[in-house]
Amino acid sequence: MNVTQTVEIPVNHRLTIDVPPEVPTGQAVIRFFPASVGKEPIQRSEARDIELFRLHAEELNAEAEDVLSYQISC
Repeated sequence: MNVTQTVEIPVNHRLTIDVPPEVPTGQAVIRFFPASVGKEPIQRSEARDIELFRLHAEELNAEAEDVLSYQISC
C-alpha cells in the first residue's frame, strides 16, 4: 500500500503525520524529497555508505582477498 501526499514544509521543519486507519499497523518506510526535483535523491545513509566504500575500497579488497586466501588454504 502506498500513500502519497504533498505537504508544505513549515519554517520550523516539523511535520505531524496522521496515518489513515486503512493503513495496517507495523513498520513503515517514510521518504521525503523535494516535489520540485521530480525524482528521488539517494538517501543520506546510502550516500554515506557509498562514500565509505569509496574511501576504504583498497582496504576492503585487501581484507576480502586475505579471507579468501585463508579459506582456499584450509
